[in-house]
Amino acid sequence: MKTKKKILECSICGTHNYKTTVSQQHTARLTLKKYCPKCQKHTLHQETR
Repeated sequence: MKTKKKILECSICGTHNYKTTVSQQHTARLTLKKYCPKCQKHTLHQETR
């Protein structure tokens, strides 16, 4: 199984805060609820393309 590094972007302010590894078989866009230091609250972070 191959993995690829992806960057997560805050859906509100657009900053790139987190990096994660995702398998290449994963085709849907990853969405996680993470803490954004710029917004100072938990927001949805989406995988950038």
